[in-house]
Amino acid sequence: MADTLEFNEIYQEVKGSMNDGRLRLSRQGVIFKNSKTGKVDNIQASELAEGVWRRVALGHGLKLLTKNGHVYKYDGFRESEFDKLSDFFKAHYRLELAEKDLCVKGWNWGTVRFGGQLLSFDIGEQPVFEIPLSNVSQCTTGKNEVTLEFHQNDDAEVSLMEVRFYVPPTQEDGVDPVEAFAQNVLSKADVIQATGDAICIFRELQCLTPRGRYDIRIYPTFLHLHGKTFDYKIPYTTVLRLFLLPHKDQRQMFFVISLDPPIKQGQTRYHFLILLFSKDEDISLTLNMNEEEVEKRFEGRLTKNMSGSLYEMVSRVMKALVNRKITVPGNFQGHSGAQCITCSYKASSGLLYPLERGFIYVHKPPVHIRFDEISFVNFARGTTTTRSFDFEIETKQGTQYTFSSIEREEYGKLFDFVNAKKLNIKNRGLKEGMKQSYDEYADSDEDQHDAYLERMKEEGKIREENANDSSDGSGEETDESFNPVEEDDDVAEEFDSNASASSSSGDGDSDRDEKKPAKKAKIVKDRKPRKKQVESKKGKDPNAPKRPMSAYMLWLNANREKIKSDHPGISITDLSKKAGELWKAMSKEKKEEWDRKAEDARRDYEKAMKEYSVGSRSESSKTERSKKKKKKQEKQMKGKAEKKGAASRSSSSTKSSAKSLSESFKSKEFVSSDESSSAESKKEDSEEEGGASPPASSEDSASGSD
Repeated sequence: MADTLEFNEIYQEVKGSMNDGRLRLSRQGVIFKNSKTGKVDNIQASELAEGVWRRVALGHGLKLLTKNGHVYKYDGFRESEFDKLSDFFKAHYRLELAEKDLCVKGWNWGTVRFGGQLLSFDIGEQPVFEIPLSNVSQCTTGKNEVTLEFHQNDDAEVSLMEVRFYVPPTQEDGVDPVEAFAQNVLSKADVIQATGDAICIFRELQCLTPRGRYDIRIYPTFLHLHGKTFDYKIPYTTVLRLFLLPHKDQRQMFFVISLDPPIKQGQTRYHFLILLFSKDEDISLTLNMNEEEVEKRFEGRLTKNMSGSLYEMVSRVMKALVNRKITVPGNFQGHSGAQCITCSYKASSGLLYPLERGFIYVHKPPVHIRFDEISFVNFARGTTTTRSFDFEIETKQGTQYTFSSIEREEYGKLFDFVNAKKLNIKNRGLKEGMKQSYDEYADSDEDQHDAYLERMKEEGKIREENANDSSDGSGEETDESFNPVEEDDDVAEEFDSNASASSSSGDGDSDRDEKKPAKKAKIVKDRKPRKKQVESKKGKDPNAPKRPMSAYMLWLNANREKIKSDHPGISITDLSKKAGELWKAMSKEKKEEWDRKAEDARRDYEKAMKEYSVGSRSESSKTERSKKKKKKQEKQMKGKAEKKGAASRSSSSTKSSAKSLSESFKSKEFVSSDESSSAESKKEDSEEEGGASPPASSEDSASGSD
């Protein structure tokens, strides 16, 4: 016979809900692992007292009772597996697997039996239903009646909240059957009552979820959070895991308590209790117990008097009471040397901790993902910028988690960690054909062998270049679309759309001529940079006096070399920080000395500015006078040239007057007078016409004389 039996897709009944997982039976005992939470129930073979096989809704089920009164139910077996299980129980556990079917008569009267943690309602020898007393949240009594209230189950669509039992009166004197029923229920029920003194109290602890400051009272069986608005009572049986995580700033610590089932506040469920501590906080703790009781209960894990950091004391007490290991980050170190990665999940920024057996994200909302429930991971390019990437995780149940805005410097470290844990990487399958030597360098720390990282770097460079080009030449791109030489049709369409969106008056202008506005836009484009260049040239005068420095800058220039010598190898940023600290710590008398120096420098600057402004005014007046003289001379020269041109044109017109009168077009006198008037309005053109007109008139006169 085999030493072990394994069953997949087995359902465990816990507080009214069916949780799927894997069941393994071995010589040492029974192990069930919940596929949703990863919680493991381990039943030693020596603790088993009874095994029952029965028909249930999901096929056939197995009920195990232990010697200390605990009951475990597993459903989902096939009828053919009974013989195999029965033989295994006989051979390894020395137990008979009894067959007991449930009563389905539909009667509502019978006998109640209390066995360990179970209330069984029986008709004859057959059970009708069973109630785990750990599900009971409250028990109240009335006249011949007992009411049981249950904890709300978040995993079930419909939850049973209340059951009432009618207890008929008996003839026995001195014994109340109703009170006896209620006491049997309360002795095993999960009814939290803060009776007695707390073992210890931690006051005003900062809690991130649920948010606020709470006093934590430690009782033997539960944890009591007392705040200004809400109170929470957390049984130690609901604590799933404990985490102690260092903050990225290395000055704070997170203590995370994973809960199943979660604590409730209205419709809000808190699956994690997150406490934030400062490493500098110390505490001296005295347990409210005798030394003998402390030694007997905790077996050396705690002492009556303890002292140390606050987070160490809280984690040490919780570990001893809950009896669970504390998970801390493993060997992972990010780019900055921290054991976590800064990222964003949904709308909030937080920290992602790669652990030895999973990932945990704190703090809003907290997420814990085990490696055994991960289907694959994916490294994706950031959607907003190339300086970051996204880390996606998809579980076997189909749930997807996306941690975004991770600095690309963290990629190599995170990829090596994921690769070392042998997690499936979605990107790798897509690139096996491109790079066949990928698997050979799977354990290498060099980033150059990672095809995805190389592609991400190249795309990042291209996008940065495009971004720089677009930012530097944004005006040119808009003007190129209005270039009538290259794309006349596109220009017309773009201009029409802009005109229609602007105003109704623009519509009419655009319909008249579509190419003219394009030319105007081009002219504007050519003129704008010229003005900017002129303005940039005019800038600051190098001869102008420099502005005075502040007292702090005068002190920094005088002490910069001293700070460098006191701290060799200090960077520029660290030097400025150190200087700021020294300046803040300086006494008022020393600061007043530098304030006086700064005031003297300001006076010298004002005096120099007055002298500079007077000199600049005189120079500007001289330049203005010289410009006026030049303009007058130019006007005089132009006037003389115009007179000479007019005289020559008038002489040539008199000689050819007879010829001009016989013809029907305008005379040269009208043309010359028109040209002279246009010459006055356009200065540059008039100079050219004045220089070119005398030879033209001489030629005409020569032809007329001939």
